[in-house]
Amino acid sequence: MLNPRFVAETPEEVGIDSGKLAELFERAEQEVREGLLPSAQIALARDGRIAGLRTVGSVTHEGREAEATNETLYCIFSATKALTSAAAWLLIQDGKLDTDEVVAEIVPEFGSNGKEGIRVEQLLTHTSGFPHAPFRPAEFSNRKRRLERFVQWRLNWEPGSRFEYHPTSSMYVVAEIIERRSGSTYGEFIRKRIAEPLDLEDLWVGLPRELHGRLADCVYVGEALTEADYRERGIAPPPVTAVTEDAILGFNRPEVREAGIPAGGGTMTAAEIALFYQALVNDGTPLGGPQIWKPETLRDALRVRSGELRELQAGYLANRALGVIIAGDARRTARGFGRFNSERSFGHRGAGGQIGWADPETGISVGYCTNGHDRDPLRWMRRCVEISGKAAVCSA
Repeated sequence: MLNPRFVAETPEEVGIDSGKLAELFERAEQEVREGLLPSAQIALARDGRIAGLRTVGSVTHEGREAEATNETLYCIFSATKALTSAAAWLLIQDGKLDTDEVVAEIVPEFGSNGKEGIRVEQLLTHTSGFPHAPFRPAEFSNRKRRLERFVQWRLNWEPGSRFEYHPTSSMYVVAEIIERRSGSTYGEFIRKRIAEPLDLEDLWVGLPRELHGRLADCVYVGEALTEADYRERGIAPPPVTAVTEDAILGFNRPEVREAGIPAGGGTMTAAEIALFYQALVNDGTPLGGPQIWKPETLRDALRVRSGELRELQAGYLANRALGVIIAGDARRTARGFGRFNSERSFGHRGAGGQIGWADPETGISVGYCTNGHDRDPLRWMRRCVEISGKAAVCSA
């Protein structure tokens, strides 16, 4: 349940234009009204409070159909990477971790098959060289099996030589580092150091079984594009990764939901996403609560570290900070931001069109969730850009 103190009485109370917010909601609801998506949920926040929260459509919870509400939980998939990374920032802030450390010196099991020199920063910037390393999500709860996977993994290319998005692999290692340096399990660390201090009751990575009845089951919608479709649009088909339909639908299984996958197993409402980013955009301090991240921690974490490295397919600058994407130049729409986001905007989207970002120039943050995974990636990427563009201009 969202704490009422986080909800503004009116959008204008936190400097948001009601008319622009209505336009944002209308765009977010569009695919549900058209019958493509089963449900959608969106929240916009500023000054530490939710200016507006809207949920439309219907969902199934463990096979039972129900109307989606503002209390419906969604899996946010790769938008979870921002949360896992922000947990690592806390260890850096505590003096328990350094981005220049060699990973194998923290996790000796990882130091095999050419991975001996990989540094912590490379894990967080997708430059560590093992994007295709296999891992079954349910295995994350089995620490022995987790470490066996680390030993087995091999490099796809030389660490630091290029940028290639690691859909799942590197964040498993980040979570292991969090556990070794904090003395807590990864899920416990997220709850104790982020969710509870921020008073975000419904922010989870590793959802307790008793809450599964509130989590929307994932479904696939639409038709997949063919190679001819991609050629007609003048773009190359996306590479095959671990993010398959079977993998996504696997998040309907109780053991996967409970495992708390660090690269994509976050479950929450859109309001929790928006309020998590509010803490980051307000010098690490939630509304009326203790400071979580120090301003200097955030400045360092949100500094672009990928240099001139570029996205492999489209060739634009990767613009990667420590685990999050920085909007940057005119290619910000290709990075998932709206045309009207400032270059300082930062965040991370997730499979199927989940959205999470904050814009330091306006103080706006947004969360968007859907349980409908569109087989047409160009359509859901366009949706992300359009929703983000309308959210970015909501300030009064």
